[in-house]
This record gives sequence, C-alpha cells and structure tokens, in this order.
Amino acid sequence: MQILFLHNNFPAQFGFLGQYLASQGWDVWFGTKRKNSSMSGMRVFNYEPHRSVSDKTHPYAANFESGILNGQAVARSAIKLKPAGLDPDIVVAHSGWGPGLFAKDIWPRAKYVGYFEWYYWPDSPDTVYFGVENRLMDEQLRARMRNAAILGDLVSCDAGIAPTKFQHAQLPECFRGKVHVIHDGVDTGTNCVDRAKKLKLDNLDLTHADEIITYVARGMEPYRGFPEFMKSLQITLKRRPKAHVVIVGEDRVAYGKKLVDGDSWKKRMLKEVDLDLDRIHFTGLLRRSQYLDVLQASSVHVYLTIPFVLSWSMMEAMSAECAIVASDNAPVRELIDDGVHGALVDMKDAENISDSICALLDDKDKRHAYGAAARARILKHYDAKDLMAKRKELFESLV
Repeated sequence: MQILFLHNNFPAQFGFLGQYLASQGWDVWFGTKRKNSSMSGMRVFNYEPHRSVSDKTHPYAANFESGILNGQAVARSAIKLKPAGLDPDIVVAHSGWGPGLFAKDIWPRAKYVGYFEWYYWPDSPDTVYFGVENRLMDEQLRARMRNAAILGDLVSCDAGIAPTKFQHAQLPECFRGKVHVIHDGVDTGTNCVDRAKKLKLDNLDLTHADEIITYVARGMEPYRGFPEFMKSLQITLKRRPKAHVVIVGEDRVAYGKKLVDGDSWKKRMLKEVDLDLDRIHFTGLLRRSQYLDVLQASSVHVYLTIPFVLSWSMMEAMSAECAIVASDNAPVRELIDDGVHGALVDMKDAENISDSICALLDDKDKRHAYGAAARARILKHYDAKDLMAKRKELFESLV
C-alpha cells in the first residue's frame, strides 16, 4: 500500500501515523510546504505556490484562492514525482488549506481521505461565544466563504476523519455520514506521570517550589482563555503566597482576530492585572522533552478554551496525570467529567477559576484521583497505538 499525506505544516497530525504505517510495510510519502522537513520511514517533498493571493481577489474569496494555489502546487510537484514512483493508493490531506483539492484529478484511482478540523458557520459555537450581535455582516459573509475549499473536499473525498464528536457535529449534516470520528491519539508512553519531578528548565529553576500552576497554549489569546487566566492569577497568587505559575506558549494570536503590530494580549493583561511577576514565568515555546517536564511537575494544570478545536495539550496533560481545571463547555466535556477527571469552571468567572485552583492545591488526594482517572480515560479511548491501528483499518477498507 502506498499512502500520501498532504499538510502545509510538518509533521502535524500525520507524522507519527506515517511512521506507524511505514513500520507496517507501507510506502509512505508526505508533501508539505515546510522546508527541510524529514522523518524516518517516509519520503518527504515540498510544494510551493508559484504566487501569492492576488490583491485584486475579492476578500471573501482570498482563502479559496490560497487553497487553489496550494492544490495547484501539489499537482505540479506530484506530476514531477510520478517517474520516481509516486502513485498512491490513498491520499490523506488536511482540509481547508487546499493541498488535496485536486487529489482525485491527479490520481483518479486513489481513495481520498479528508481531515476535517473545523467548519465555519455564521453562528458556530466560537462565534456565539463572543456574541453574534456584535459581528459585522462583512465578517459573517467572509466566514461563510471560508468553507469553499472544505466543501470541495467534502464532496470529492471517499471518506473523512474528524478528531472529536464536537468537531464532527460542526459539519453539514448531509456530509457527516462519510466522516469518521477518530482522534489523532496521545503518545501515552511518552506523556506519562512522574510524581517526583522537580522543574528545572534551561533558564528556570523551580526545584524549590511545592505549588506550580501550569498553562499551555500555542498563543496567548481569548480563544484559549488567556485574559481570563491572567485575571484569575491576580486572585490566586494573593491566596497562595508560595505558588509559582509557568506559562508555555508564544506571545501571539494563533486563533481569532490578530492585533495590530506591537500589541499583544500578554502586554494588555500585564498592564490590567496586579501580579507578583517574580512568580510568573513565561517560557516561550519549549522542546517536547521540556514541555513534558512542565506537565509532570505541575501541581494544577489550567486549560481554558472557548467552544472550539480541542488542544492536544489538554489530552497530553490528562495522559501525564495532571490535576486539571478546565472550561465547562462541549469540547472539554467530551473528555472530562466534572469531579471525576478534573474540575470544570465557568471561564468567564475569574474567581470561579481561582477557587478551583486553590481547592486542588489544598487537596493532594483529589489531585491524584483526578490525574489517575484522566490518564485511565486517555488509555482506554485515546491511546495513539490503538487509534493509528483504527485509521489503518479505515484506509484498508477503502481500497
């Protein structure tokens, strides 16, 4: 079996799956825009659009044109690679950015599997959270047209994958039957518990700290509850004079509206809230081993999100047996039962967040119980080994 993965980034959701299939004897290829990418077990090539989106393109159509340019770039690279043996039985592509738009045209006999992370509605859960009444009609129309490339994939794919039931439920009902809910899975062997862990990073030594509150996100932004978290710290650090806070992530917006150059939510919140900055530690991005050190040393891990795509970090924290305080909304409730696998809170209520953090800091037995239950759920339903095998079965069933 030959399989081709297409994703603008690398290795993204497909790298470890590709290695697993290679270990099963499959011939694995990976097309990406990220330069100098490599991974054992697969042949990696680059595709690059020959131009940027035209400034004359209607703003509503800009995302679609970008997708078409990516799909065209894949087609050009693939045609050149046919003599080298690229003739996949299965093509798997991340939907929305367009790399798989023309998969059925380039390889008519191949089965095409789309990976669907999010479908945009004028009243999608993330939009409703921030208030649709404040939304300009221009923004609503632009959001609707962001689905153009996704719809192209939904029509042409032989099957699809959505990581969670919540994400699957956002798809148009007429397409849900061909899309399977299979998560990417968690490396439970790597993301495991170490209750003796003391935190020491390259530029941070917290081996003396008995209370470490952790927070992880790609960016510091409203989508991941960063402003609310910072407001809760103003309360928590006054209640817990010995607690330290470790914040992992970049000072940028990964999801939602970008801010003007020079502005950031980190800057805004540091001005707005009164904090003991000697006890708040911003690490930036970390190597995976150091990121795991943070999770393993965590006393209480805080995961906040609006109703949107669930972060890998929450599931990895569950696998590492963190005691988690998380947002009480649909994507989180799919994995965490309040009072069993963690504590769920009203993200808009800083005092509620702080109360839950402090209650867990006071109750070691409850922290361990939450962590053990969280890991048990991951092992039972989200272990990467099991889910990679399940995806392999899906691919084989198509051919």
